[in-house]
Amino acid sequence: MHTPKIKTAAALNDHTLLIEFDNQQRKTYDVTPLLSRPMFQPLKNKLLFNSVFVEQGGYAVAWGSEIDISEYELWQHGKDYSENISV
Repeated sequence: MHTPKIKTAAALNDHTLLIEFDNQQRKTYDVTPLLSRPMFQPLKNKLLFNSVFVEQGGYAVAWGSEIDISEYELWQHGKDYSENISV
């Protein structure tokens, strides 16, 4: 199965991301369960969490060069988001 690439990403409240994929589908992804892992603990800082960006090519979202989440993870475990808002 082809995993869509990430087009845009935005940080929402409560450590949730809103992801738009290149097939125009949107999903939300709750990062909270990852915060107990050492790699993701810096994301407890709201300023850092809000600085999320899409890596070149749309293969992941990232925070700096040390923390990222792949498009596959976001696509497979994100929840469909149907509300019509802009990212």
